[in-house]
Amino acid sequence: MDTTYYVIYGMLLLLSVFGLVVGVSNDACNFLNSSIGSRAGTYTGAVAVAAVGVLLGASFSSGMMEIARNGVFIPSMFSFHEVMLLFLAVMVANVILLDVFNTLGLPTSTTMALIFALLGSSLGMAYFNLGDGPGSLADYINTDKVLFMVAGIFCSVAIAFTVGTFVMWLARLLYTFHYQRMYRIIGPVWCGFAFTAITYFAVFKGLKTSPVMKGPFMDMVDANIGLAILITFVAWTIIAALLQYGFKVNTLRLTVLAGTGALALAFAGNDLVNFIGVFMASQTSMELAEAHLAAGGDLATFKMGGLANVQQHVNMLWLVAAGLVMVTTLFFSKKARKVTETELKLSSASTGKERFGSCSAARTMVRYTLNTKRFIERITPMRIQNFISKRFAPLAPEEETGAIYDLVRGSVNLTVSALLISIATEMKLPLSTTYVTFMVAMGSSLADRAWGRDSAVYRITGVLTVIGGWLLTALAASLAAFVVAIVMAYGGFWGMVTMLVIGGALLIKSTFFTSSTKEEIRLINMHSDAAVKDFGKAASGRLGRMVGIYKAMVKALLEEDREALKRLRKKSRTLKRDLEVLRENEVLPTLRTLPKELADRGQLVFRITEISLNTCERLLTLVKASYNHIDNNHQGLSKEQGADLLALTDKIGRFYPDLTDMLKAGNFEGINSLLEEREQLSEDFADCITRHLMHSTADESGMRNGILYLTLLNETRAMISHAFALIERVKEIYED
Repeated sequence: MDTTYYVIYGMLLLLSVFGLVVGVSNDACNFLNSSIGSRAGTYTGAVAVAAVGVLLGASFSSGMMEIARNGVFIPSMFSFHEVMLLFLAVMVANVILLDVFNTLGLPTSTTMALIFALLGSSLGMAYFNLGDGPGSLADYINTDKVLFMVAGIFCSVAIAFTVGTFVMWLARLLYTFHYQRMYRIIGPVWCGFAFTAITYFAVFKGLKTSPVMKGPFMDMVDANIGLAILITFVAWTIIAALLQYGFKVNTLRLTVLAGTGALALAFAGNDLVNFIGVFMASQTSMELAEAHLAAGGDLATFKMGGLANVQQHVNMLWLVAAGLVMVTTLFFSKKARKVTETELKLSSASTGKERFGSCSAARTMVRYTLNTKRFIERITPMRIQNFISKRFAPLAPEEETGAIYDLVRGSVNLTVSALLISIATEMKLPLSTTYVTFMVAMGSSLADRAWGRDSAVYRITGVLTVIGGWLLTALAASLAAFVVAIVMAYGGFWGMVTMLVIGGALLIKSTFFTSSTKEEIRLINMHSDAAVKDFGKAASGRLGRMVGIYKAMVKALLEEDREALKRLRKKSRTLKRDLEVLRENEVLPTLRTLPKELADRGQLVFRITEISLNTCERLLTLVKASYNHIDNNHQGLSKEQGADLLALTDKIGRFYPDLTDMLKAGNFEGINSLLEEREQLSEDFADCITRHLMHSTADESGMRNGILYLTLLNETRAMISHAFALIERVKEIYED
C-alpha cells in the first residue's frame, strides 16, 4: 500500500487526540456543573466520579461509531482513495473551524461539526466524481439518515427544555426550597426512581450495544424488561432507605454524584464518535483495503461498500485509550476548571451581569409569556395560586447555604440530561451534550423561578444565541469541509500537503499561541483604605489619557488628518469599553456584596466610575464628530474657529495636569484656584459660542462647520464639568 495512506492515517490519529483533549476541556462543564453548583462534592471528587463514568462510557461506545462510517455518505459510491481524502478533509476542516470559532468567541458543537463536515466533505468528493460520469450529488449522500439526525438534534433542544422545566416544577412543588423535611419522608423513593432511571437508560438501553454487555444476561433483561425495572426500583429504594435511615447518609447527595457519573458515561458514549469516529472509520477502511490487496485486487477501482456492511465492533483497546486521554484531560486541564466556573453562572438565580444581551425575539417571547401568565392567573382559583406560591417561596437570606442551587435541582439537571442523552445513544442518534445539558439547566432554572422579569429576556437571548451557533456551525463545517475536499481532490499530493500545513499551523496556534480573553470577576477590597485610594489614582490616570486624546484630536481636526482621527476614535472606544468592563466586572459585583457600614464608600466608588464613563462618552462623541466631518470630506474649521479652539485647548491643557497631580498625590490644597479657573473657562466657552452665532453663515458649508463647532464647545464644556465632579468625589475618599 502507498505510504501516503499511512501518513493520512497517522495525521487522523494525531488530530483525533487533539480533538479529545479540546473536546473534554470544553465539555467538562456538562457533567460537573450540577455536582459543584449544588456542593454535592468537591471539584476533585466530582472529577473522580466523572472520570469513572467517562472511562466506562468510552469503553462501551462502539455502537455509535457507524455514524462516521456510513451515517452520512454512501460508501459504495467512493473509492478507497476518495474515502481516505474525505476523512482527512473532515478532520482538517474541524481544526480550521475550531480555530475560527475560538477566535471569534462563537458557540460551537462537536456533534454538529462532525455531521456537517462529513456532509460537506462527501459533497466535495462527489462533485469531483461527477466530472467522470453521470449521476447526481444525491446518489452519494444518505439523505434520509442525515435529515433524521439533524431533526433529532434540533428536536432535542425543545425536548430538553420542556422536560427539564416540567420535571423541575414538579420536584419543587413536591419538595419546596425547604426540601429537607419532605426528603426525610420520601427520600428513598425519590432516590429509587432516580437510580432506576439511570440504570435503565444508561445500562439496560444505552450500553446494550457494547460487546461487554452482550450475552445471555442482557437477552434475559430485554425479554423481561418490565420485571427488571421493578426489581431494580425495589432494590435501589431499599438500599437508599438503609443508607438514609440506618447510616444517616445524605442519599440526595449520592443521587447527584451518581447522576454526575451517569451523565459523564452518557457523554462519552454519545460524543466519543465526534472525536475518534473518523479515525476509527479510516482504520476500518485500511483493513478492508489491505484485505483487498492481499486477494490480488486493485485499489484504484476498489469501492468502499464494505464500510456499510462491516459488523465488527471497534477494538476495545482503542476505546479504553481514548477514555484514558479524556480522564487525564479532566484531571489536569486548567481550561476544564475555568469553563466549569464560567458555565455555573448561567443557571444561577443571581441578578448580576448577564452573559448575553437582549434581542427583539426574546423581548417578544417574554412579553407573550407574561400575558399568558396573567391569563392563567385570572382563571386559576386564588386558593391554588396561594398554595403554589407557598411551595415556591424562596429561602430567606440567612437560610441560604452559598450554593448556586440546591441538591434537588442538581439531581433533576443530571438525571434528566443523562436520560435524554442515553436515549439518543440507544437510538444511535447523535446530539450535542453541551446543548442538552444547557437546555435542561435553563428549563430547570425557569421552573425554579431563578429567571425573574429582570433576567428572563437575557437568558432567552442566550438560548437563541446557542441555537444560532448550531446553525452557524453547520453551515461553516459544511463549507469548510467541502473546500478542503475539493482542494485535496483536484490538487492531488500538493493539495493534500497544503491543507495539512494550514491545519497543522492552526492546530499549533490554537494550542500554544491563543491567549484567553475571558473577563474574570474581580472584587475591590473596600475595607482597605489603600485599595480605595488606588482606585481613585487609577481614575486620575484614565482622566490623563482622556486629556491626551482630546488635545491630539483638536490638532488632527485642524490639520484635517483623517488617519489620526481614526486612531483616536479607536483609542476612545477602547477606553470606554475598559470602563464598562470595570463597572460590570469589579464595581457592581463589589457593591452587591458590600456590608451596610461601607455603603457610603461603595456609593462613592460607583459615582467615580459613572463620572469617568460619562467623561469618556463625551470624549468619544467629540472624536466621532470630528472624524465623521473629515471622513465626509467637509470643509475644515475656519481660522477664527480654529484660533478660538486652540486657545481653549491651551487653557485646558494647563490646568488638567494640576488636576491629575492632585489625584495622584491626594493633596487638594489648590483646588479652590482651579475652581476659579473653571468658572473663567466656562465664560470663555460662552463667549466663543456667542461670537460664532453672531458671525455664522447660512450656506451649507458654514452650517456644517457650525454644527461641528458647537458640538465641540458643548461637549468639551460637559467633559470638563465631569472631570471636576470626578475630582470632588476622589477628594471625598481622602477626607473619609
